[in-house]
Amino acid sequence: MFAYLTFDPDRNIFVIPYLHHPVTWYGFLFALGFLASFFLVKKIFTDFLSDPKQPENDTKIKATQLTDRLALLVAIGAVLGARLGHVFFYDWDYYKTNPIDIFKIWQGGLASHGGAIGVFIALVFFVWFTRKQAPRLTFLAVLDALVVPVALAGGCIRIGNFINQEITGKPTNLPWGVIFKHPLDGIPDVPVHPVQLYEALFYFCVFLFLFFLWRRDKKKLGRGELSGWFFLLVFGFRFVIEFLKMPQNFTFDTTAWLTMGQILSLPFIILGGLLLIGCYVRKKR
Repeated sequence: MFAYLTFDPDRNIFVIPYLHHPVTWYGFLFALGFLASFFLVKKIFTDFLSDPKQPENDTKIKATQLTDRLALLVAIGAVLGARLGHVFFYDWDYYKTNPIDIFKIWQGGLASHGGAIGVFIALVFFVWFTRKQAPRLTFLAVLDALVVPVALAGGCIRIGNFINQEITGKPTNLPWGVIFKHPLDGIPDVPVHPVQLYEALFYFCVFLFLFFLWRRDKKKLGRGELSGWFFLLVFGFRFVIEFLKMPQNFTFDTTAWLTMGQILSLPFIILGGLLLIGCYVRKKR
């Protein structure tokens, strides 16, 4: 039998001298996931753009330039989308009377569903800007390249949520329950489901699945196949895990059968199914 784990870490790694600005574990893990995603997308782009008629070095330079542009657009889209998603989906009652706080991103409050929508919009702009430079990089091709590292980054972010003591689970009697001393949401000093770790572990498994699928069958994969599996698995799990989470939208989640997170997950689950069906139909043809 495990004993309950009492968890109350310092949310900051250190404070930058002279600036007196803290570097948080959440920010560090967010940046780590983003950095790992950058190099993985560059590798995928290099493989995708490889052409025996072109020098290998030219392909690498082109892939790096495209990855730089994609990284900038995705970073802007993800942060803006995640912030606005949190504002409008989860805490509009507060922000409509405190609009200036919308800009205080350092205080926390990012919604993954809003981030996904922001990334979609960023990809549209990326494909539009690169349509002449790299016509083979269609929307689905770029999306397939992006979802592999996004699963890895999602796992890193959830570990950051765990250290931040946020997005906590419901009380549990299971022996691996975690007692948060200063949760940002939830009940202090009561063992709860470590849902952040459940999600992190699952996202890392999805990353490994997508990575090995790409490495093994990269030449046989249909457009949208990796994306379809990503949306189906990640948001399908997100739908299920919501049953173990404390409510995050207090004007909606506490009175409805489905939480806001589950309702927002449904379109992505349907999208994943449609992408897989479309991919396998095209393969048969």
